[in-house]
Amino acid sequence: MTTPSIDIQSRGQSTIQPTTPQPLWRLSTSGSLAFRNIHSASQPIVVMNSDTLVEFHEWGAEPFEIARETDTPLLLVLSPPWCERCETMASETFDSPMIAANVNDDFVPVLVDPDRRPRIRDRYTMGGFPTVVFLSPSGEILTGSTYMDANTFRNVVERVRDSYDGGRTGSVPRPLQGGPPPSGELSEQIERHMTEQLHGAFDTENAGWGTGAKFPLPRTIEFALKRAREPATRTLDAISRGLIDEYDGSAYRYANEPSWADPHRAKLLSTNGALCGAYATAYQYTGDEQYRRSAERLIEFLSTTLWTGSAFAGSQAASDYYTLSATDRESTDTPAVDSTVFADGNAIAIRACARYYALTDDETARRFAERALDHVTSELLDSDGRVQHFADGPAGLLTDQASLLHALTTVAQTIDPAVLETATSIADWTIDALRSSDGRFVDGPIEGPGLLEKPLYPLDSNTTLANALVDLSVLTGTDRYAEIARETLAQFAGASDRMGAEVAHYATAVERARLMPLTITVADAPGSDLHRAALRIADHEKIVALTGDHDGWAAVTTGETVSDRVRTPDDLVSLVQGE
Repeated sequence: MTTPSIDIQSRGQSTIQPTTPQPLWRLSTSGSLAFRNIHSASQPIVVMNSDTLVEFHEWGAEPFEIARETDTPLLLVLSPPWCERCETMASETFDSPMIAANVNDDFVPVLVDPDRRPRIRDRYTMGGFPTVVFLSPSGEILTGSTYMDANTFRNVVERVRDSYDGGRTGSVPRPLQGGPPPSGELSEQIERHMTEQLHGAFDTENAGWGTGAKFPLPRTIEFALKRAREPATRTLDAISRGLIDEYDGSAYRYANEPSWADPHRAKLLSTNGALCGAYATAYQYTGDEQYRRSAERLIEFLSTTLWTGSAFAGSQAASDYYTLSATDRESTDTPAVDSTVFADGNAIAIRACARYYALTDDETARRFAERALDHVTSELLDSDGRVQHFADGPAGLLTDQASLLHALTTVAQTIDPAVLETATSIADWTIDALRSSDGRFVDGPIEGPGLLEKPLYPLDSNTTLANALVDLSVLTGTDRYAEIARETLAQFAGASDRMGAEVAHYATAVERARLMPLTITVADAPGSDLHRAALRIADHEKIVALTGDHDGWAAVTTGETVSDRVRTPDDLVSLVQGE
């Protein structure tokens, strides 16, 4: 039996031709399940320990075309390469000939790596991985779940098929429904509410926020370090005990238990980079050597295990390997690393390395920040300022634009202000291409099959972008960027009283945009004593602006007040502290 597929040689003209399906999961010559890497022929096939007969398609126009023509629902599986339970489901559920036959006959199966396709992840995830979701031919959600064993999956398949034949229609996730969130005023109440949330939702017994599974929430920790230091440091200490691999200092994704026990042992670049920044900030405020060492060990992990030779890899897979003793590890193969270079994850790691260098003069951190930034800007950034998510991947995603812009404004303050030209091009492209008429930013080009045609305005990426635009406004003297940041944040302000501690970074951005941060202008060489003193003053939300001159002075701007110039580090510290 043949099914239609897109002729990819048509270069922009989709021609339907009867061909043999090309599944993403196929039997390897060894009889085990292989994931066919369709993105880069130079990267190896990832082999899973199972067999499957399910003929998964790549996400794209083709499976939706098949679904419409045959009036058949789709089965979408979101499976990142670091997910151990995804591999378990592949071996224990999709290896069944009966299940495979039912899926192939009654559905159009599609497999997606959510790390490579974040816009699909954000529209279809069921809260964890694997995500298994059944779709109508138009891409609306019929039902979905996370991990399912064979019996559960078989029952769900039967119910979905029956309900679809009975005329059931799908639904659209709430973030894609209706109008925009309520806008509001950027007032001091937003920071006050978030500080109350820090205390009210804090787990006084175990540390961290919430009563269920514990995620590290690095940006919440950084918000708290300036406003509620004890909850912040207690949480970092709990993370060190529960989520840090003692062998190499790297961080696991989250803990399944409120006590920070039973960690989910995947190691993601984004988690490790962001936590490195949080530990560095804790060291900046407290001077406690344990926090500096924790940040240093995270950088060691980034620059060894996750280093591809030119930038940082995306993740290292979850595995029981991490439960072995140091001696046993030496004789055991290490878990697989996804060597994909993602723009947003690298930007987070670059920013962390640059911040750590600013506080410690650590040349390793500076060198890897510069090398990774050079790779990302030369390989994943076009001349117009549009960022590619990964080589041959989607381009112009807000997560990449915002994260890389934030990394560049940090590098401009800590290492080299010459990167501001690149930062400006990214900001301008993002504003022109992704900003909606009401001031919010959409998560990417509004195009593609399924729910990709519906706009999504993620708070997280809008907040990151606003923070970076505030930096850029001060560093370039362009008021427009700060005005756009304020307009963007105001579009979410009407819902701020319902925000929890996990989005505390929104309150950080609001305060920075509303009042504009403490700014230290330095007319001296990067790395000079005066520059280093400015960077190390204990306010991680400030801006340090290098003028490009080497006249040997610094001045402090607070609001609209500009101080007299000082010429020594001690005088600068005294000036900031009001002495």
